[in-house]
Amino acid sequence: MKKTLGITAAVVLLASGLSAHAQSSITGGTAGSAASGGTTASTVGTGGTSTGSSGTGSSIATGGSAASGQGKAQVGAHTNQGNGPVLNSNARAQAHEGGTFSRSQTRTKVKAGEEVSSTTRTMAHQPGSKPVKSTSTINVR
Repeated sequence: MKKTLGITAAVVLLASGLSAHAQSSITGGTAGSAASGGTTASTVGTGGTSTGSSGTGSSIATGGSAASGQGKAQVGAHTNQGNGPVLNSNARAQAHEGGTFSRSQTRTKVKAGEEVSSTTRTMAHQPGSKPVKSTSTINVR
């Protein structure tokens, strides 16, 4: 019996009428996958902000997937607007079969006209061995 949970994604756009600055754009994102035994989990997060003569606009997107041959898989993604001109997203994916599991989490933040940051953490584990962990981070200003 194969259980698979597909991709969950969320996208939010933010636009504001800030005073015109020199044109500039910032984009960035991270992604990661973990696999162990018959399990796999992946997440991704990306964002961008651009300032031009019409003002500043920002976007953010996130998603993930997980699969398990004989166990369970879960995926969740959430995107919201934080304080001021800030967008936040969080995606989590995990799959397990007994003591064997894979998980991935990506958090992304866009501060309109200023910064895009994203971090992805993954971990895969099989009983009797050390977990395999990975972290990838980007911060663009």
